[in-house]
Amino acid sequence: MKLGVLCSGGKDSLFACGRAMEKEEVVCLVAIRSENEDSYMFHTPNVALVALQAGAAGLPLIEVKTVGVKEEELLDLRDALILAREQYGIEGVVTGAILSVYQASRVQRLCHELGLWCFNPLWHTAQDEYMQELINKGFEVIISGVFSAPFDESWLGRRIDQASLSSLKKYSEQYGITLTGEGGEYETFVLDAPFFKKRIEIQEASSEYCNYRGFFRITGARLVEK
Repeated sequence: MKLGVLCSGGKDSLFACGRAMEKEEVVCLVAIRSENEDSYMFHTPNVALVALQAGAAGLPLIEVKTVGVKEEELLDLRDALILAREQYGIEGVVTGAILSVYQASRVQRLCHELGLWCFNPLWHTAQDEYMQELINKGFEVIISGVFSAPFDESWLGRRIDQASLSSLKKYSEQYGITLTGEGGEYETFVLDAPFFKKRIEIQEASSEYCNYRGFFRITGARLVEK
């Protein structure tokens, strides 16, 4: 089955992409670039760099912009899926949804309307096992945004490795955050994945942070050999 992957640039969508590749044919990535940094549906930090991830994976990219108005932004997603079907013949859509019923239900509804299969390989997965597998499989992931206590500015741009995972587990126990950040506590960007033919090297970036809210904005990056 030919699949298109909804890709935000973050760990969940790209891990789901890798999982889908194990059993089906991934033919393209689909990215929605929202002007609204508080979009209910779409991850926004560094989403413009999904094009580099597509290049690293050797996959074409369908990219559609949206103003990011709640519910109305789904029409832009619908347009993107129709375009992916027309250009690459997708028969199904892959998402990295783990716990968000809001996001998963809306993608499922769109897929039903368009006659597409919806595949959510991470849905209700064991979060601690998933995060460990992410590290074990060699995904290179950085924190691209933080949006809740107790995250301070030092987390911006930080890699998810064994040490940071240990801290995230403590935060989960003490502050009730979701370990995967699915509750919107933090967002990520993937620099390398097992199925990437090249990796992404950051050349220039800046951070902005205030009151437990911050962004790590990558302003220069390139593909390099692995």
